[in-house]
Amino acid sequence: MSFEYTPWQRTADSANLLDSNGTPRITIFEEITALANKHQAVNLGQGFPDTEGPEEIRKIAVDAILNGANQYAPGSGILDLRNAVCEHQLRFYDLPLDPLTQVVISTGATEALAASILAFVEPQDEVVTFEPYYDSYAAMIGLANACHRVVQLRLPDFQPDIEQLRATVNDKTRVIIVNNPHNPTGSILSDEVLQEVINLAHQHDCVIISDEVYEHLRFGTRHTPIASLPGGFERTITISSAGKSFSFTGWKVGWASGPEPLITAVRTVKQFLTYSSGPAFQPAVAEALRLPEEFFTGFAHQLGHAGELLAAGLENAGIPVYRPQGTYFLVADVAQLGYEDATEIARIMPEQLGVAAIPMSVFVHEENRTAYSSLLRFAFCKKEEVIVQAVHRLQGLGALQR
Repeated sequence: MSFEYTPWQRTADSANLLDSNGTPRITIFEEITALANKHQAVNLGQGFPDTEGPEEIRKIAVDAILNGANQYAPGSGILDLRNAVCEHQLRFYDLPLDPLTQVVISTGATEALAASILAFVEPQDEVVTFEPYYDSYAAMIGLANACHRVVQLRLPDFQPDIEQLRATVNDKTRVIIVNNPHNPTGSILSDEVLQEVINLAHQHDCVIISDEVYEHLRFGTRHTPIASLPGGFERTITISSAGKSFSFTGWKVGWASGPEPLITAVRTVKQFLTYSSGPAFQPAVAEALRLPEEFFTGFAHQLGHAGELLAAGLENAGIPVYRPQGTYFLVADVAQLGYEDATEIARIMPEQLGVAAIPMSVFVHEENRTAYSSLLRFAFCKKEEVIVQAVHRLQGLGALQR
């Protein structure tokens, strides 16, 4: 009995989850986490915080559960949260929105991304992302049976070449995905790059999906949404979530905002994915979005301090670091230790050093891995004492030299 190439196989193949024989394999994330657990290593591979979000916000969710917010929320999300998203976009970015037609609440940013891609991408359409890229992009593009084209972010500042961007986006391009601040590099795309994306979207009649989940995790600079730049709003679906800004990754509350025609399409697809979720979490996130600006700047400052501790520790161990401008990820280069492929050292670090990290090559197309093969991504969204412990252990990196 034989089967045609199925959607799950396309998705797995796009996300590098199939071996050369088409057999499913475990991801490097699973593998490194398992090694970290086995050897009691400090896990700086997975990007999740080890601290709780604000207690007063958590209490709102608890009270909501006890008071009966346990059934389906409206498909678009509760009105108070949609209002809060609108207030947030106006307060921080001077972007006015209509909560009834220009905002939809999703089960995390990942669902908003999935719904946006599925709403606008047909089989054989082209979707352009910057590379390295968040692995979910490749998976969803594969599920849509579309063609994933990439524009590489170049060292040392992880910015794209404008001419390559112009050469990649064409009349077959249906969607351009922008992730800013950028996971996994920690870079911030320049306004020049963002404006060029807008210009190309108009020129080639395509939609921009802007993943801005790290919007408040910037170090020393203020976020510029692509929708706030000239010509940007009318073609942009802006996506964010409570996970990164408030350390509530498990709540899975996200949102998409933008022009009514785009959000209507996203909502139409989203209702057949989860329909709705998080009825007790949504009022809590609404209040989180209304926290004073000092909360957001204070959290970013605290996170930046942790990143600086880790960067300084790696440099002290003789490892070059590309300091992040945002997110909670840091990139280091282990080439001088003799590893052309950082996957090799990533697999031995948990046992030999007691620290786990993720090779950057898993975030790129197979044919482009050489450009990033010696790079490791570290997540520093951890308590200071955990970072200090990791830094202490990383001083032994030189002993792993080949």
